[in-house]
Amino acid sequence: MSVFIDTLLAADRPLIMEVKRRDPHGNDLMGGRTVAEVVAHYEAAGAACVSVVTGRWFGGTPELLREVADRTGKPVLQKDFITRRDHIQQARRSGASAVLLTAGLLTRSSLANLIDAALSLELTPFVEITSEDEIAGITAASRCVIAVNNKDIKTGERDDGDLTRSERMLPYLRAAGTRAPVSASGIDTPETAARLVGLGYAGLLVGTALLRAPSVGDWLEAFDTARATATDTAFARKGA
Repeated sequence: MSVFIDTLLAADRPLIMEVKRRDPHGNDLMGGRTVAEVVAHYEAAGAACVSVVTGRWFGGTPELLREVADRTGKPVLQKDFITRRDHIQQARRSGASAVLLTAGLLTRSSLANLIDAALSLELTPFVEITSEDEIAGITAASRCVIAVNNKDIKTGERDDGDLTRSERMLPYLRAAGTRAPVSASGIDTPETAARLVGLGYAGLLVGTALLRAPSVGDWLEAFDTARATATDTAFARKGA
Protein backbone atom coordinates (compact mmCIF):
# COMPACT_ATOMS: atom_id res chain seq x y z
CA MET A 1 0.00 0.00 0.00
CA SER A 2 1.20 3.50 -0.83
CA VAL A 3 -0.68 6.38 0.73
CA PHE A 4 1.00 8.76 -1.71
CA ILE A 5 0.07 6.78 -4.83
CA ASP A 6 -3.42 5.86 -3.65
CA THR A 7 -4.22 9.47 -2.78
CA LEU A 8 -2.95 10.69 -6.14
CA LEU A 9 -4.96 8.11 -8.09
CA ALA A 10 -8.15 8.91 -6.19
CA ALA A 11 -7.90 12.70 -6.54
CA ASP A 12 -10.34 14.75 -8.60
CA ARG A 13 -7.41 17.01 -9.49
CA PRO A 14 -4.34 14.75 -9.74
CA LEU A 15 -1.90 17.53 -8.93
CA ILE A 16 1.13 17.47 -6.67
CA MET A 17 1.44 21.13 -5.70
CA GLU A 18 4.89 22.31 -4.79
CA VAL A 19 6.31 24.52 -2.06
CA LYS A 20 9.52 26.06 -3.39
CA ARG A 21 11.16 29.26 -2.19
CA ARG A 22 13.17 30.10 -5.33
CA ASP A 23 13.18 29.18 -8.99
CA PRO A 24 16.31 27.70 -10.66
CA HIS A 25 17.57 31.21 -11.44
CA GLY A 26 17.37 32.28 -7.81
CA ASN A 27 14.22 34.38 -8.18
CA ASP A 28 11.85 34.52 -5.22
CA LEU A 29 8.64 32.51 -5.61
CA MET A 30 6.99 33.17 -2.27
CA GLY A 31 6.04 36.79 -3.01
CA GLY A 32 5.96 37.71 0.65
CA ARG A 33 3.72 34.76 1.57
CA THR A 34 4.53 32.48 4.46
CA VAL A 35 4.82 28.74 4.07
CA ALA A 36 1.63 28.43 6.09
CA GLU A 37 -0.23 30.64 3.63
CA VAL A 38 0.98 28.70 0.57
CA VAL A 39 0.06 25.37 2.15
CA ALA A 40 -3.37 26.71 3.13
CA HIS A 41 -3.98 27.82 -0.48
CA TYR A 42 -3.04 24.36 -1.72
CA GLU A 43 -5.29 22.68 0.85
CA ALA A 44 -8.22 24.90 -0.19
CA ALA A 45 -7.50 24.16 -3.85
CA GLY A 46 -7.77 20.41 -3.28
CA ALA A 47 -4.15 19.41 -3.82
CA ALA A 48 -3.78 15.65 -4.06
CA CYS A 49 -0.30 15.75 -2.54
CA VAL A 50 2.25 18.41 -1.64
CA SER A 51 5.87 18.52 -2.78
CA VAL A 52 8.53 20.30 -0.73
CA VAL A 53 11.83 21.34 -2.28
CA THR A 54 14.41 21.17 0.50
CA GLY A 55 17.50 21.56 -1.69
CA ARG A 56 19.39 24.71 -0.83
CA TRP A 57 19.84 25.67 -4.51
CA PHE A 58 16.09 26.40 -4.44
CA GLY A 59 16.24 28.10 -1.07
CA GLY A 60 15.09 25.00 0.79
CA THR A 61 16.14 23.57 4.12
CA PRO A 62 15.49 20.28 5.92
CA GLU A 63 13.34 22.21 8.38
CA LEU A 64 11.01 23.23 5.54
CA LEU A 65 9.89 19.62 5.14
CA ARG A 66 8.87 19.37 8.78
CA GLU A 67 7.05 22.70 8.64
CA VAL A 68 4.99 21.68 5.62
CA ALA A 69 4.27 18.20 6.97
CA ASP A 70 3.04 19.72 10.23
CA ARG A 71 0.66 22.02 8.33
CA THR A 72 -1.03 19.57 6.00
CA GLY A 73 -2.75 16.22 6.15
CA LYS A 74 -1.83 15.58 2.52
CA PRO A 75 0.91 13.10 1.62
CA VAL A 76 4.19 15.01 1.32
CA LEU A 77 7.03 14.43 -1.13
CA GLN A 78 10.55 15.55 -0.25
CA LYS A 79 12.46 16.80 -3.28
CA ASP A 80 16.20 16.90 -2.80
CA PHE A 81 19.28 15.03 -4.00
CA ILE A 82 18.77 11.95 -1.83
CA THR A 83 21.73 9.64 -2.17
CA ARG A 84 22.04 7.80 1.16
CA ARG A 85 19.90 5.69 3.45
CA ASP A 86 20.25 8.19 6.27
CA HIS A 87 18.66 10.82 4.01
CA ILE A 88 15.65 8.54 3.68
CA GLN A 89 15.50 7.89 7.40
CA GLN A 90 15.55 11.63 8.06
CA ALA A 91 12.78 12.19 5.52
CA ARG A 92 10.64 9.65 7.36
CA ARG A 93 11.28 11.31 10.72
CA SER A 94 10.40 14.71 9.23
CA GLY A 95 6.99 13.62 8.00
CA ALA A 96 7.54 12.69 4.35
CA SER A 97 5.34 10.13 2.62
CA ALA A 98 7.53 9.96 -0.51
CA VAL A 99 11.12 10.76 -1.45
CA LEU A 100 12.64 11.89 -4.73
CA LEU A 101 15.23 9.56 -6.22
CA THR A 102 16.89 10.95 -9.34
CA ALA A 103 17.86 8.02 -11.55
CA GLY A 104 20.30 10.06 -13.62
CA LEU A 105 22.41 10.85 -10.57
CA LEU A 106 22.57 7.33 -9.13
CA THR A 107 24.11 4.06 -10.21
CA ARG A 108 21.65 1.26 -10.80
CA SER A 109 22.75 -0.53 -7.65
CA SER A 110 22.44 2.64 -5.57
CA LEU A 111 18.99 3.34 -6.99
CA ALA A 112 17.84 -0.20 -6.19
CA ASN A 113 19.20 0.05 -2.64
CA LEU A 114 17.48 3.38 -2.04
CA ILE A 115 14.18 2.10 -3.43
CA ASP A 116 14.41 -0.84 -1.01
CA ALA A 117 15.30 1.49 1.87
CA ALA A 118 12.34 3.76 1.15
CA LEU A 119 9.88 0.89 0.86
CA SER A 120 11.14 -0.66 4.08
CA LEU A 121 10.17 2.57 5.87
CA GLU A 122 6.79 2.73 4.09
CA LEU A 123 7.91 5.69 1.97
CA THR A 124 6.99 5.82 -1.70
CA PRO A 125 9.99 6.07 -4.03
CA PHE A 126 9.32 8.95 -6.43
CA VAL A 127 11.81 8.01 -9.14
CA GLU A 128 12.60 10.79 -11.59
CA ILE A 129 13.83 9.88 -15.06
CA THR A 130 14.66 11.70 -18.29
CA SER A 131 15.31 8.76 -20.66
CA GLU A 132 14.16 5.24 -21.41
CA ASP A 133 17.53 3.82 -20.30
CA GLU A 134 17.03 5.14 -16.77
CA ILE A 135 13.79 3.18 -16.37
CA ALA A 136 15.68 -0.11 -16.59
CA GLY A 137 17.25 0.50 -13.18
CA ILE A 138 13.94 0.87 -11.35
CA THR A 139 13.10 -2.09 -9.15
CA ALA A 140 9.62 -2.66 -7.67
CA ALA A 141 8.17 -0.28 -10.25
CA SER A 142 4.59 -1.12 -9.30
CA ARG A 143 5.27 0.39 -5.86
CA CYS A 144 7.02 3.48 -7.21
CA VAL A 145 5.95 6.71 -8.80
CA ILE A 146 7.92 7.08 -12.01
CA ALA A 147 8.12 10.72 -13.00
CA VAL A 148 9.39 12.22 -16.23
CA ASN A 149 11.36 15.39 -15.54
CA ASN A 150 10.72 17.70 -18.49
CA LYS A 151 13.73 19.82 -17.57
CA ASP A 152 17.47 19.21 -17.74
CA ILE A 153 18.94 18.49 -14.31
CA LYS A 154 22.46 18.83 -15.72
CA THR A 155 21.87 22.56 -16.17
CA GLY A 156 20.14 22.96 -12.83
CA GLU A 157 16.70 22.92 -14.52
CA ARG A 158 17.30 26.42 -15.88
CA ASP A 159 15.82 25.51 -19.27
CA ASP A 160 12.17 26.01 -20.23
CA GLY A 161 11.55 22.30 -20.36
CA ASP A 162 10.76 19.83 -23.12
CA LEU A 163 7.19 18.62 -22.72
CA THR A 164 7.51 16.32 -25.71
CA ARG A 165 9.69 14.19 -23.41
CA SER A 166 6.60 13.34 -21.37
CA GLU A 167 4.70 12.52 -24.54
CA ARG A 168 7.45 10.19 -25.75
CA MET A 169 8.10 8.51 -22.42
CA LEU A 170 4.59 7.63 -21.27
CA PRO A 171 4.43 4.22 -23.04
CA TYR A 172 7.73 3.22 -21.42
CA LEU A 173 6.49 4.22 -17.97
CA ARG A 174 3.38 2.11 -18.46
CA ALA A 175 5.44 -0.84 -19.69
CA ALA A 176 7.63 -0.63 -16.58
CA GLY A 177 4.58 -1.36 -14.43
CA THR A 178 4.10 1.78 -12.40
CA ARG A 179 0.55 2.59 -11.32
CA ALA A 180 1.44 6.26 -11.13
CA PRO A 181 3.19 7.78 -14.14
CA VAL A 182 3.78 11.46 -13.42
CA SER A 183 4.91 14.41 -15.53
CA ALA A 184 6.98 16.92 -13.62
CA SER A 185 8.48 20.38 -14.16
CA GLY A 186 7.97 22.84 -16.98
CA ILE A 187 4.17 22.57 -16.83
CA ASP A 188 3.38 26.21 -17.36
CA THR A 189 -0.32 26.58 -18.22
CA PRO A 190 -3.59 24.94 -17.21
CA GLU A 191 -4.09 23.88 -20.81
CA THR A 192 -0.73 22.10 -20.88
CA ALA A 193 -1.59 20.36 -17.62
CA ALA A 194 -4.96 19.23 -18.97
CA ARG A 195 -3.35 17.87 -22.14
CA LEU A 196 -0.88 15.76 -20.14
CA VAL A 197 -3.64 14.30 -17.98
CA GLY A 198 -5.57 13.61 -21.18
CA LEU A 199 -2.62 11.66 -22.55
CA GLY A 200 -2.85 9.33 -19.57
CA TYR A 201 -0.62 10.71 -16.83
CA ALA A 202 -1.92 9.76 -13.42
CA GLY A 203 -0.50 12.89 -11.87
CA LEU A 204 1.37 16.10 -12.50
CA LEU A 205 3.88 17.93 -10.33
CA VAL A 206 3.37 21.68 -10.67
CA GLY A 207 5.32 24.25 -8.74
CA THR A 208 6.50 27.48 -10.33
CA ALA A 209 3.33 28.01 -12.38
CA LEU A 210 1.13 27.82 -9.29
CA LEU A 211 3.44 29.92 -7.15
CA ARG A 212 3.51 32.64 -9.82
CA ALA A 213 -0.21 32.50 -10.59
CA PRO A 214 -2.15 35.58 -9.40
CA SER A 215 -4.78 33.13 -8.14
CA VAL A 216 -4.30 29.40 -7.59
CA GLY A 217 -8.06 29.00 -7.70
CA ASP A 218 -8.33 30.66 -11.11
CA TRP A 219 -5.47 28.53 -12.47
CA LEU A 220 -7.22 25.38 -11.32
CA GLU A 221 -10.60 26.46 -12.69
CA ALA A 222 -8.93 26.94 -16.07
CA PHE A 223 -7.40 23.47 -15.70
CA ASP A 224 -10.83 21.97 -14.98
CA THR A 225 -12.33 23.78 -17.96
CA ALA A 226 -9.57 22.59 -20.28
CA ARG A 227 -10.04 18.99 -19.12
CA ALA A 228 -13.80 19.18 -19.62
CA THR A 229 -13.40 20.70 -23.08
CA ALA A 230 -10.95 17.97 -24.08
CA THR A 231 -13.36 15.28 -22.84
CA ASP A 232 -16.31 16.81 -24.71
CA THR A 233 -14.23 17.00 -27.89
CA ALA A 234 -13.21 13.35 -27.54
CA PHE A 235 -16.84 12.24 -27.13
CA ALA A 236 -17.86 14.34 -30.13
CA ARG A 237 -15.21 12.72 -32.28
CA LYS A 238 -16.32 9.23 -31.24
CA GLY A 239 -19.90 10.08 -32.13
CA ALA A 240 -19.00 11.58 -35.50
